[in-house]
Amino acid sequence: MNPNGNMSDYQRTCDSFRINVPEFFNFGIDVVDKWASIEPQKRAMVWVDQQGKDKTFSFGEISKQSSRMANLLTAAGVKPFNRILLLLPRVPEWWIATVAIIKTGALHCPAPVMLTEYDLKNRIHAGEFDGIITDQENAGKIDDIVAECPSLKYRIIIDGPRPGWIDYQSEMERQKETFLPQYRTKSSDPLVIYFTSGTNNVDPKMVLHSHALPLGHEVTARFWHDLAENDLHFSLSDTGWAKCAWGKLFGQWLLGAAVFVYDIRGKFHAEELLPLIPKYGINVFCAPPTVYRMLVQNDLTRYDFSSLKRCCSAGEPINKETIRLWQKATGHKIYEGYGQTESVLMIATFPNMEYKAGAMGRPSPGWQVEIHNDNGEPSEPHAVGRIAVRMNPRPVGMFERYLGHESLNSEVFIGDYYYTGDKAFCDEDGYFWYVGRSDDVIKSSGYRIGPLEVENAIMEHPAVKETAVIGVPDEIRGAVIKAYVVLNNGFIPSEKLKEEIQNTVKNLTAPYKYPRIIDFTDSLPKTISGKIRRNLLREQSQVERAEV
Repeated sequence: MNPNGNMSDYQRTCDSFRINVPEFFNFGIDVVDKWASIEPQKRAMVWVDQQGKDKTFSFGEISKQSSRMANLLTAAGVKPFNRILLLLPRVPEWWIATVAIIKTGALHCPAPVMLTEYDLKNRIHAGEFDGIITDQENAGKIDDIVAECPSLKYRIIIDGPRPGWIDYQSEMERQKETFLPQYRTKSSDPLVIYFTSGTNNVDPKMVLHSHALPLGHEVTARFWHDLAENDLHFSLSDTGWAKCAWGKLFGQWLLGAAVFVYDIRGKFHAEELLPLIPKYGINVFCAPPTVYRMLVQNDLTRYDFSSLKRCCSAGEPINKETIRLWQKATGHKIYEGYGQTESVLMIATFPNMEYKAGAMGRPSPGWQVEIHNDNGEPSEPHAVGRIAVRMNPRPVGMFERYLGHESLNSEVFIGDYYYTGDKAFCDEDGYFWYVGRSDDVIKSSGYRIGPLEVENAIMEHPAVKETAVIGVPDEIRGAVIKAYVVLNNGFIPSEKLKEEIQNTVKNLTAPYKYPRIIDFTDSLPKTISGKIRRNLLREQSQVERAEV
């Protein structure tokens, strides 16, 4: 292992790094089966449930079990390019099924188990799915809507027989441990459909990726996570979202590292994660900011973090106070990364790079990222603009298109660029700083204000547990800042506390950024992936104003 990690010099790495994308590629065959043939006992996954039961899976086991399931799927009638919905929690069968579907040349679509019958029916109709794989806990939802979903030809259940379903457990026993594919997948063939979380849109969009996606995640795992072969990587992510592919599958197994899976079913308390790190010798830890905020409220000195070599965060920006508290207790900074369901890692703070707390970092090797003004021209340093990705050459890991949204494709792919829908600015050192979604930027008294900078300042007050900021119309200023604040235990809403929070912001940042309106609330509306839905807060505020 390189003692300096996987990146000793950022610019030199960017200049020399290339991903070879062959004409034909299949992650299940060319990565999982390949590792199994080289070193069948090599550790691939450590699975643990909330009761402490654990099991380690080798690449040899994953290879054999996924081949059995690929044979099961083929026997059931699944063909290349069929679409299969995966509605499973963090159970080993999710990984086995994903690799199996990939081997057959069919498309998989992960779905969160929290989806309702209404959600599932809409997704099945939109994606015209041919089959579904789920468990007893969720099969009832499908039974309730199956009559309205004529495209569903294959229903497979993993944990026992059920009328009208293919019994995974009994059928797997009949299948061979080797799989001969009917079709040799090309790197350009469709691999997976992800539904976006829809923070600004009521209906999630369908994001289509090709078989080259796993290759693109080399930058995620090698450079951001700084993984080495045989490391154990723990990303806290749900199986229903693209972040699972970021941290629990493609890049890690590509490099020969193992993934750590914590199967959360019951009520979750963030402190459950802390003893897992020393017990299993986790080397790299990645979690969303919400989890880090919960973790730093515990006595971290009780735990041994000596196995850790790197900590990362993504999903939304993380505030500086959380970074400071985590580093003080563990000795590790939190390295942010930026990307989307539509991509692999686009921007991050990489190893041996100057650390700037609060910055996203610099563009990933193989990615040319710029800040553009509204006219599509490069912005000056520190000027807020749109994040734009150069598409010539097309970076490996960029999605193909939105399915069923041709008008939206033409909005995001303009000329040689893809526009992410996010606002940021770039400093004189080439570091990117996140401002917010395009719809979230507040214009007040001629100033453009990103909600994050205000939220970071509000979070500095010890009473604040969570906050979200929006702009509300104002006759004089155009808009003023309104903050929704969730308080920590032991604090009571009051006018005095509002004034304290306002003064905290005034003391930390420019006076025009302070929230003139503060509403205390018990919770904030979020997507099921945990992102704050400011659009719902804006709608709520409109209703409140109309009722006055």
